[in-house]
Amino acid sequence: MDHETLRADMVDGLAARNRPLCGDVLNALATVPRHTFVDNAYANRSQEVAGSRALSPRTVARLVEALAAGDGDETLIVGAGVGYTAAVLAELVGDRHVHAVDIDRHLVQLARTNLAAAGYDAVLVDCRDGARGYPDYAPFDRILVETAVVSPPRSLVEQLAPDGRIVFPRGATDQTLVAADHDADASRPRLGSVEPLGPVSFRPMLVDGEQASGHERNRTRREDAEFDSQGSVAPTGWEYEWLDWDERLSTDR
Repeated sequence: MDHETLRADMVDGLAARNRPLCGDVLNALATVPRHTFVDNAYANRSQEVAGSRALSPRTVARLVEALAAGDGDETLIVGAGVGYTAAVLAELVGDRHVHAVDIDRHLVQLARTNLAAAGYDAVLVDCRDGARGYPDYAPFDRILVETAVVSPPRSLVEQLAPDGRIVFPRGATDQTLVAADHDADASRPRLGSVEPLGPVSFRPMLVDGEQASGHERNRTRREDAEFDSQGSVAPTGWEYEWLDWDERLSTDR
């Protein structure tokens, strides 16, 4: 399969849309091997991968363009997903300047594997609660939130650099992609005016325990899930070894 031709066709299709994309974003999309991250990679649609939704190329382009990131900008992505957005941003700011966090440890491992396979292994991906950001590497010049929130968590606002910019889907049912810059004149960390960038549809930000790899607090549901994952007959347990008590009792006498 000629991935380069398919990728070029994808970029041409995005460039031909009514709302043009900037050249740097198109070049990044034309460089990143999307087929390393998802199947049927160059169709402009989202996909379900490992319990998460891999965003369509058009949506990734919208997010990245709204972020307006440049070379050397320290960038945080909240919601690592399959790692594709991180790779696109790595083309714009440099892979050592991209940090991604996800609350789901399985997605963290998947993103790390995909990024390494695509040549972006210097991107840092860690398992963290996105609402708390990544204080270890703050402040960030750019923060991209890939989950819907009514308003960005305070921790993210506090980790934004004085001249920083944050992009996030705002709302619950009806969502709008918005961008906001840090309010440098405020006495405490807060955002300035918010720029609406059109409707979007993202899944809500998860709290600990809601992620697919989270620990199930209900014992019955947890044990049922564990049994189901082993197949119709578990390798050990009461259903594996039947006891003939009559025979055992007669032998012990």
